[in-house]
Amino acid sequence: MPAPKPNILFVMADQLAARYLAAYGHPLVKTPNLDRLASEGVVFENCYTNSPLCAPARATTMNGLLPSRSGVYDNAAEFPSSIPTWAHYLRLAGYKTCLSGKMHFVGPDQLHGLEERLTTDIYPADFGWTPDWRLRQERIDWWYHNMTSVLQPGIAEITNQLEFDDEVAFLAKRRIYDHARYDAGTPFCLMASFTHPHDPYAARSQYWNQYRDDDIDLPSVPILSHNELDPHSRRLYDVSAMDDYTVTELDLRRARHGYYANISYVDGLLGNLIQALDATGVLDDTVIVFTSDHGDFLGERGLWYKMSFLEPSAHVPLIVWSPSRFKARRVKEPVSLADILPTFAAIANDGTPNLARAVDGRSLYPLLAGEKENPDATMIGEYLAEGAIAPMYMLRRGPWKFIHTPSDPDQLFNLVDDPDELKNLAASHPLAAIMRKEIETKFDIPRIHADVLASQQSRLMMFEALKRGHSFPWDFQPLRDASEQYTRNHMSVTGRDLKSRFPRAPDIESKKRQ
Repeated sequence: MPAPKPNILFVMADQLAARYLAAYGHPLVKTPNLDRLASEGVVFENCYTNSPLCAPARATTMNGLLPSRSGVYDNAAEFPSSIPTWAHYLRLAGYKTCLSGKMHFVGPDQLHGLEERLTTDIYPADFGWTPDWRLRQERIDWWYHNMTSVLQPGIAEITNQLEFDDEVAFLAKRRIYDHARYDAGTPFCLMASFTHPHDPYAARSQYWNQYRDDDIDLPSVPILSHNELDPHSRRLYDVSAMDDYTVTELDLRRARHGYYANISYVDGLLGNLIQALDATGVLDDTVIVFTSDHGDFLGERGLWYKMSFLEPSAHVPLIVWSPSRFKARRVKEPVSLADILPTFAAIANDGTPNLARAVDGRSLYPLLAGEKENPDATMIGEYLAEGAIAPMYMLRRGPWKFIHTPSDPDQLFNLVDDPDELKNLAASHPLAAIMRKEIETKFDIPRIHADVLASQQSRLMMFEALKRGHSFPWDFQPLRDASEQYTRNHMSVTGRDLKSRFPRAPDIESKKRQ
């Protein structure tokens, strides 16, 4: 009989597009652990990020709200403490909540309902990375993407990124063992959030050598000329300085080689966590959820990175594994990261979320439990960060994807007939006008545009001000009380040894001499 309140292991990769996993049809990338979860679990074939950039996507994952409703517009916008997250709901349901890894929270609150956080973040928590829409597509050199990741892939045994994910995995695994030793009987939600396979595309030899350059597939859509790109894609090309260097076919293969190797690295880290759950006897009582914050163009159309609602950037994996609760199936209905909060709240409360406020996502629990899919289900995305010059929206319903921003012509694609999004039907298909009306009815775009501009100017000013004199950093400082670790003189040496052991040592009282 499954536990009434199962544990949740929530694993989030960074910049992992669904198309590069075997579970979504890729023939080359090696992910045995994800393959197992997919074959035994529920695979959502059409999951999307609500905002294809790190901080807004992760905020939506935590709070279920689109960026204009939370104020987390970009990678330097504060996540307000007053917004409930899934961590708050799970704590009310009796869960211990813990994060190991990246979330890119900006602001002084670095927990957002989480009881415990094991690592600092890999990226800054201040206002420094604030975009400026007044500059249109002009680059901000000191923090915008550039082409070094594409032109400098290869083997690296340690990098900034590898150092971070090694720590994330080590501490997450130890937290699973700590739960078995010290908190058994209390359900937990542990989020392990990795920074790979995000660029730079440098990987350890152990994973790099699983692939050969000659075997790496080239992009489905070759490099398009600047004039062939849609206006937003042209802006992305310019803001990331993609024209500064010539990218050869070998460069393409090697960058994708490193990306694939790092997907295998993340899969290996996931496998270590699954092994720890199994070793502590809680695997069958744990729901494992795997996703990513956004994807990566990885050379498609000649583009790299994210910040777009086109498929390589916006389509992300979502796999939910718990064979004792949910039968294996594949779901075609469009879903999104905003659905994580209500789904977690439902898992913790026997299928009923009981939310304190309305969110932009909906619980996927009915679909996990086998409910029939809704052909009219609609996923909504909103992008308010760099690369755009006005609010950008996406609707995904059935085979259709519609993209609207006031600065550019609309885009409408039938993803069944045109999976590479090369035939824009917006000018000829009546559905485009219908979907545009839906967006304009739901969102006050001029007000949102004004709010974003005002927020950007305030934050740019404050960042300059806070560089003067002494400034207290918001970067999370992990708290560890070393006086309570290992063996100390306020503990019994034998008692500590026995309590910290799992499984428990056999009882020896019967062997005691009388």
